[in-house]
Amino acid sequence: MTDVTSAAAAATRLRRSPLHGRHTAAGAKFAPFGGWEMPLEYAGGGVLKEHTAVRTAVGVFDVSHLGKVRVTGPGAADFVNSCLSNDLGRIGPGRAQYTLCCDDATGGVVDDIIAYLYADDHVFLIPNAANTAEVVRRLRAAAPERITVTDEHEAYAVLAVQGPRSGDLLAALDLPTEHGYMSFDAADLAAVELTVCRTGYTGELGYELVVPAEHAVTVWDALFAAGAAFELRACGLAARDTLRTEMGYPLHGQDLSLDITPVQARSGWAVGWDKPAFWGRDALLAEKAAGPRRTLRGLVAVDRAIPRPGMTLHVGDTQVGVVTSGTFSPTRKQGIALALLNTDANLTDGDQVEIDIRGRRAPLTLTKPPFVTPSVH
Repeated sequence: MTDVTSAAAAATRLRRSPLHGRHTAAGAKFAPFGGWEMPLEYAGGGVLKEHTAVRTAVGVFDVSHLGKVRVTGPGAADFVNSCLSNDLGRIGPGRAQYTLCCDDATGGVVDDIIAYLYADDHVFLIPNAANTAEVVRRLRAAAPERITVTDEHEAYAVLAVQGPRSGDLLAALDLPTEHGYMSFDAADLAAVELTVCRTGYTGELGYELVVPAEHAVTVWDALFAAGAAFELRACGLAARDTLRTEMGYPLHGQDLSLDITPVQARSGWAVGWDKPAFWGRDALLAEKAAGPRRTLRGLVAVDRAIPRPGMTLHVGDTQVGVVTSGTFSPTRKQGIALALLNTDANLTDGDQVEIDIRGRRAPLTLTKPPFVTPSVH
């Protein structure tokens, strides 16, 4: 098989969003994300313009590659609560919660997930695309007979409408906008029933629309029909990455992983430490008590350096850490990064380390994220 044939065969194995045709028509550049072929950026815009649109007006992302898992049956919420890290008891129906699926033996992060609590017998989960099958496998293996775990990965599209004018756009379409952060509400648009969630991954005011896949094009078109008045721009996943990095939000596979625990990633706020049971509880309590050997920290470049994942960090001749996420910040106009730093290096915010860029050293300053001021509330 030639390289060209092999590449074509690999492409055919990728899942596609129900909006793929709309992205193609808009001149999208595609890339694989978790087994899906998704828009990276669009013609006539590119990452900088798309990023700026979300910070100043409104952008829409197709994030239909994200997983969708429904857990139902008597005691479904209690079951999910006994598995995932955060405490669903802290919220009520109609609310969403960021949580973690951890490995029971090690405490490493299988995935980070948004859990939507509908009722005591109904929880809807949105995990990352690449990890959906594994999350489903683990939940099904643990579920008692009364609980059903359904993989609905391709049954729904998810559109993230993000930016300071996102509420104005949705209000113009008679969609609900007044519900609080991390809550959701049922609605309809152009006779399509959907769910409007006050969630996002950008740090801006925003909403995520969960739409039956067969109606995704109808909702996309309705957004753009109304969107010109609000400077709506289609945004790809490259801009989503720069936006989340500016906020210091972790990305699974880089800042969280089976090898990076919530304690190391400073995600302990998403752990219900007082719960009697959740996967990884004993391992995480032990690590928390002993103190982690490394922790996730923020870094800002002093000069024109742009840190990238995998680059090593040094104090003098000693390697003290490694970059997990790094990019150019369009808002700050400088390089920013998240990095795992050894705790025995005893570094504090304001200290400097050096990054190794192909044998050249460049200084970075430790800074507590977020790197920009969020507007989300």
